[in-house]
Amino acid sequence: MCLGVPGKVVEIVEESPLGMTMAKISFGGIIKEACLAYVPEAQAGDYVIVHAGFALSVIDEEEAMEVFEMLKQMEELSELEIPREG
Repeated sequence: MCLGVPGKVVEIVEESPLGMTMAKISFGGIIKEACLAYVPEAQAGDYVIVHAGFALSVIDEEEAMEVFEMLKQMEELSELEIPREG
């Protein structure tokens, strides 16, 4: 099963070597890069659903926390810390 995982946009990288808008995304403190081609409206501080290196949709913080909680219950977040609100 493939999952899209929520992450928080930390920084948008306008000039990537790939010619696409990329972002640094925080997944519970682990920073990865993802392509923002499908969500050009995403801004630093937004939560996005990421799958296979692509941000697929922008979601609100409440929805992101719900997904983190479901993944925690499924024991899929063993290496990540669930972000705390505030």
